Amino acid sequence: MKEQIYAIGDIHGQFHELQRVLALIEQDGGPAARVVFLGDYTDRGPDSKAVLDLLIDGQTQGRDWHFILGNHDRMFAHFMQDTPRHDAHLPINLYWLHQRLGGDTTLASYGVEFVETDRKSVVHEQARAAVPQAHVDFLTSLDLSYQNDDLFLCHAGIRPGVPLAKQTEHDLIWIRQEFHNDPRLHPKLIVHGHTPVAEATHYGNRINLDSGAGYGKPLSVAVFEGAACWLLTDQGRMPLDPSA
Repeated sequence: MKEQIYAIGDIHGQFHELQRVLALIEQDGGPAARVVFLGDYTDRGPDSKAVLDLLIDGQTQGRDWHFILGNHDRMFAHFMQDTPRHDAHLPINLYWLHQRLGGDTTLASYGVEFVETDRKSVVHEQARAAVPQAHVDFLTSLDLSYQNDDLFLCHAGIRPGVPLAKQTEHDLIWIRQEFHNDPRLHPKLIVHGHTPVAEATHYGNRINLDSGAGYGKPLSVAVFEGAACWLLTDQGRMPLDPSA
């Protein structure tokens, strides 16, 4: 029998949605289920602190949970360094604290409130005092991918034509159009998030599980047996394949 792997799309601070899908996983596969989280645990949603608390608690308990780095996780980690770093992928005028990216709501979940005119150095000092070191350690320990014989799971996608072992961190957490627009089969079925879609979608060579939780939409969770895939719902498993 093929091993079962559960994958959860971008959470973006939606604590109650995370609780909901973890309950679906436990109903389907039990408490020992292997779960891969596709990154972007924080930002935009209201409960980023609670999300990280839950994930770290599961990790501490020794659950079979695997955590992948998302671009928002890296932005948060960069901000929490001794000297905040700006992600080179972003325009110079678009900072993690901007409401478009959601760092403001993340810090609010830790009790750090600010307005746009506040100096970044002051906000940074307050954040360093409010965010537990365990959360920062978690963000800086995340993996870039998870794979088995059939699947390659990452946050954003891969650079088509580049061997999986040679993918760069930048592409794994940021790539979009070059990956989305390539219809060729990849060495394995790619499971990713990063780019919100109306609902989890199977494109034949890839599956996108980012169904827009960061914008208040339901969080998606899928179960894989080999390359076969089902979405988990309140009504049980629903097949997810290219014909859908």
